[in-house]
Amino acid sequence: MTSQYLTPANRHTKHSLLTLYISLALASPAVFAQTSASSSTSTLVVTGQGDAQGNSDTAAQEHSYTVPITRSGTKMNLTNRDVPQAVSVITEQRMKDQDLRTLNDVLKQSPGISSNQSDSERYSYFARGFYINNYSYDDIPVTQSAPWNFGETDDDMAKYQRVDIIRGASGLMSGTGNPSATINLIRKKAERKTFTGDLSASYGSWNNQRYVADLQGPLNESGTLRGRFVSGYQDQDSNLDRYHKSSKFFYADIAADLTDNTTLDIGYDYQERNTGNPTWGGLPTWYTNGDKTHYSRSTNAAADWTHYNTLARRQFANLVTRFDNGWETHINAMHGETQMDSRLFYLSGFPDQTTGVLQSTGYGYAGWYKGIRTQTAVDAFATGPFKLFGRQHQLVAGVDYSRQRNRYDYSTAMYTPEQLGNYNQWDGNIPQPDWPAWALSSNDTIRQRSGYVAARFSLADPLSLVTGMRYTEYTTNGTSANMQKNNITPYGGLVYDITDSLSAYASYTSIFQPQTYRDRTGHYLKPVTGKNYETGLKADWLDSRLTSTLSVFRIEQTNLGQEITGQYVNNSSETAYRAASGVVSRGVEFEVNGAVTDNLNMTFSASRYVAQDSSKDRVNPELPQTQFKLFSSYLVPAIPDLTIGGGITWQNATYQDATGPNGNTVRVVRGSYPLADLFARYQLTRQLSVQANVKNLFDRDYDSNLSDYG
Repeated sequence: MTSQYLTPANRHTKHSLLTLYISLALASPAVFAQTSASSSTSTLVVTGQGDAQGNSDTAAQEHSYTVPITRSGTKMNLTNRDVPQAVSVITEQRMKDQDLRTLNDVLKQSPGISSNQSDSERYSYFARGFYINNYSYDDIPVTQSAPWNFGETDDDMAKYQRVDIIRGASGLMSGTGNPSATINLIRKKAERKTFTGDLSASYGSWNNQRYVADLQGPLNESGTLRGRFVSGYQDQDSNLDRYHKSSKFFYADIAADLTDNTTLDIGYDYQERNTGNPTWGGLPTWYTNGDKTHYSRSTNAAADWTHYNTLARRQFANLVTRFDNGWETHINAMHGETQMDSRLFYLSGFPDQTTGVLQSTGYGYAGWYKGIRTQTAVDAFATGPFKLFGRQHQLVAGVDYSRQRNRYDYSTAMYTPEQLGNYNQWDGNIPQPDWPAWALSSNDTIRQRSGYVAARFSLADPLSLVTGMRYTEYTTNGTSANMQKNNITPYGGLVYDITDSLSAYASYTSIFQPQTYRDRTGHYLKPVTGKNYETGLKADWLDSRLTSTLSVFRIEQTNLGQEITGQYVNNSSETAYRAASGVVSRGVEFEVNGAVTDNLNMTFSASRYVAQDSSKDRVNPELPQTQFKLFSSYLVPAIPDLTIGGGITWQNATYQDATGPNGNTVRVVRGSYPLADLFARYQLTRQLSVQANVKNLFDRDYDSNLSDYG
């Protein structure tokens, strides 16, 4: 059984990356001054006044790999130990140390998450054997559609303070989705009442250059009105011939203290990405004679008229009121529009080893795709403490509404093997086709209305119960389906404090995903349900600066649509389906993250799962079942301005059954492999640092995906 993406991927990874990162961190307040001694030279002078922010508790948090409190998973302000579910945090400091620039970079380094690369632009991510389609922005849930890439996972991380990852079923706060994980992106906010800023410039392999400015400060004398502005530009080539990519983004957040207890945040987020000569799928695995192909890393099967462009705009607002009794109310709203325009080219078939001509069944496939996705979401909730039976408890209750509209149009054309010529000498030089008229692929609107309530009951000094439920009305209208499904999603977990630093937990969480399959009578099948049973241990030390989680889980998927051979819906041509048992996934995960000592930050994770369908076949065999991920940064005591570090990732062997040139089934195997990274940073002055990162240190070569075009 395979994943939703069967489209082939690039054969090889990129070369190792060496990036020089120059960061000018302005102490508060700060002033830039520039003088020129002559027309041929220039000097940049940075002047800072006042005490460095690095001595404050806030700054110490910003330079940590952990956070003391999170709302992810429950929307209550809890420590990680109090959440009866595996939760991981990727902070801004860790993203800077590892040079994690996009959400793709972050997810590849996250505990228990594996990736599947379809081509140069498309990635899909999995946790515990299931595809991840749940994302949140400041706890507002949105669902991403798998078959289409609008560039969400290429989102630039300069706009975000951190990323929280809740693994397993998270239907209490997400509504619909898969029992895999929810990715919660926490935006940067205008919090400082003194001027601070960060400017960075970087240059790396393949002419990869990047410039980012992150500035914030008061907009009035009292600091009750504050602003934060993040802007950046990146331009790069690649190890792939003719490939070029550029991106630019702008982010603004304005915060206003309306009263001593009420703050309003409004913001705008813009990101544009333009790629020339992107790959669509990968390269043939075999020649027509069955011999395996061996292409260089620079081989690019794209035509020279191809592109992949995305544009995203989001507006958001958050209104928070805090009361003296510890209660808070939150009203969050977001509206976003994303556009995609991709003109692509794909070579299908097996080439002759000598002539390079594709076999007679081969072809060239050109596709032009345009899509637009609009998302509107509103979430309102209240949370705070209450007393019952002489003990202090916590409660959250809220409602939310979301609407997502998706429209996709396409135009396609074909090329014969004779038109393509010698594939072994392919250079992308082929005329653009006469594109046929545009055709509608799909046009759908999805609405969700939900209400939820959850509480953390302190049953005894060492024992707490976290329980809740969510009611969701799900409606979809359009070319794919017209249906409505209602669902109640329960949540329950126990946490027992063994010591002041160690807790044991057990939980049951769930999630559902409506499906558009119908039975023989024309009725839509019940939603696919994911049930997550989990138990484990959690620990924290040094005021939560160091955290650890050991989790054991079992996930059961039910009501999965299964095709009924020879049966049709109401005697039509539409294939009928029935509800069947789905995937069962079992596994264990371990993570330790944070400050081991005052000088050493470390993150280490290990995960292992086994996922099988109802026939006991392995699910997504092209994904690793076992992974290790390690990264650390060390402030050298003898040279206090020097920080060094590095990391290593490892995954076990994977495989995929593919169709060979003779029509036979061949198992393509990718062996286990490690990847190593290094980094070093030197603090030249209080405001200026230089950082170098080397990725894929030993220039390891490996297949990034497996199929007959792996």
